[in-house]
Amino acid sequence: MLMLVILWGLAACGGNQNNPSESTEGTSAPVTASPTPTPSPTLTPTPTPDLHEGEKRSYLTGEWIPEEEAEQRPYAVILNNLKTASPQSGIGEADILYEALTEGGITRFLGIYEDIGTDRLGSVRSARHYFVTFADEYDAIFIHFGKTSYATRKMNELGIDHVDGTGGSGASTFYRDNSIPAPHNAFTGLEQIEETVQRLGFRTSYEEDFEGHFLFREEAGQTDEKEGAVTADKVTLGFSGYISPYFEYSSEDSLYYRFQFGEAHIDYNTKEQLAFRNLIIQFVREWDIDQNGYQTMELEDASGEGYYITDGISVPITWKKAGTAGITRYYDTDGKEIELNPGKTYIAVFPDSRMDKAVIE
Repeated sequence: MLMLVILWGLAACGGNQNNPSESTEGTSAPVTASPTPTPSPTLTPTPTPDLHEGEKRSYLTGEWIPEEEAEQRPYAVILNNLKTASPQSGIGEADILYEALTEGGITRFLGIYEDIGTDRLGSVRSARHYFVTFADEYDAIFIHFGKTSYATRKMNELGIDHVDGTGGSGASTFYRDNSIPAPHNAFTGLEQIEETVQRLGFRTSYEEDFEGHFLFREEAGQTDEKEGAVTADKVTLGFSGYISPYFEYSSEDSLYYRFQFGEAHIDYNTKEQLAFRNLIIQFVREWDIDQNGYQTMELEDASGEGYYITDGISVPITWKKAGTAGITRYYDTDGKEIELNPGKTYIAVFPDSRMDKAVIE
């Protein structure tokens, strides 16, 4: 029994050494684990919305339009400009409008259309070779009702796709308005043109290497006042004794409104006056090509002077076209290619022998 008492005592003493909770000397305070830090949330930047998703800038106007429309090959249509045939139908839809002399001191138009939204476009008249040249610069499908032999040769030379209403495959593209005397009563429309283009198998999209005819500003804005800049509130173009159209500038919408034959020039379909963001006057050497009074112009491998007019200001420019199939480029007084304001453009191909009849006020 004595031995049992001794063994029990030794066991009790050893128990106190192994229980740190009961010791107050020579021991450290219990260690408390530090809390795991909460990571800061990762901030994902909100993506900037694409304001022009599915859109592309138009080669003709510099404006944002649906991509499929921007890639569509344009139409170039010859339009009548006799007083007895005015007002024209669908002329206000043209994104670019050329005006040039034909025989007898009259002018004709070439409208370049990104999209035709009417079933009454015209009246459509016969082609002249310089209009073929302009159409080719836009990779356009050329629409006309008749042609001169000079125009036929130019179309063959350039290999331009065209629709002629005077016979053959293009005859069904046009119809006559019998309330108007011939030959000023040939009209067409989008449905007829598209059917003909499909039947003839014409390419309907731009060539892959097409770079566009113009440079455009990112946004419409005031024109830099280059050397020689002058105020341009009214622009008068005395093409001949027969026709002298003019444009008046509106500061409210920055557009130039067209007048001819003593009244506002309107579109018969919409009854709205023709208006343009940009005016270009391109002075060219021009002369009679034969005894019939047909005109020709020095346009290829050529250069000259002119004016670019926008925002109520006119600035002097130069122009140059290299070769037969090149694009006419326009340059400011510093030799840089001009940038147009986004919007519609009117181009007067004007005889340099009548420069004094192009009056800017």
